[in-house]
Amino acid sequence: MIPAALLLAGAAATTGAPLVVQVGNVRNAHGRVIVAICPQDKWLADNCAISGSVPAHPGITTVTIEHVPPGEWGAQAFLDENGNTEIDRGIFGIPKEGVGFSRDAKIVMSPPKWRDAVFSHGAERQTISFSLRYFTGPKSPEEWRKEKGGQ
Repeated sequence: MIPAALLLAGAAATTGAPLVVQVGNVRNAHGRVIVAICPQDKWLADNCAISGSVPAHPGITTVTIEHVPPGEWGAQAFLDENGNTEIDRGIFGIPKEGVGFSRDAKIVMSPPKWRDAVFSHGAERQTISFSLRYFTGPKSPEEWRKEKGGQ
């Protein structure tokens, strides 16, 4: 006999609708694009329970996350160019890799606020789009190609 708590946990992991996240301005094909879907109490945390990643593709990289429960969510993404699964930071904590947030929430002297990134996800498949921003190095796929001599 399977304990009821395990049955409920299994059911929770398979409920919800797919969320398709189109991440734009991916500057190169190095590493992976990692997307985390967070409730308000985990916003900007490293431990959001819902996430997905795919190999990076210059321009737009699409990450589909299955079974996102209906509710209010914020998405955060980054281009993990070196494969260490964390955002590398430089001086003053400034990200060295591209970062982006749902609703293209702005980064002005600090990470974006929840209210600027929050979106509603229902019981149907949904697509959201936003772009990465870079604070160091090439700022776009075009700049990356120019810097690398057309590669």
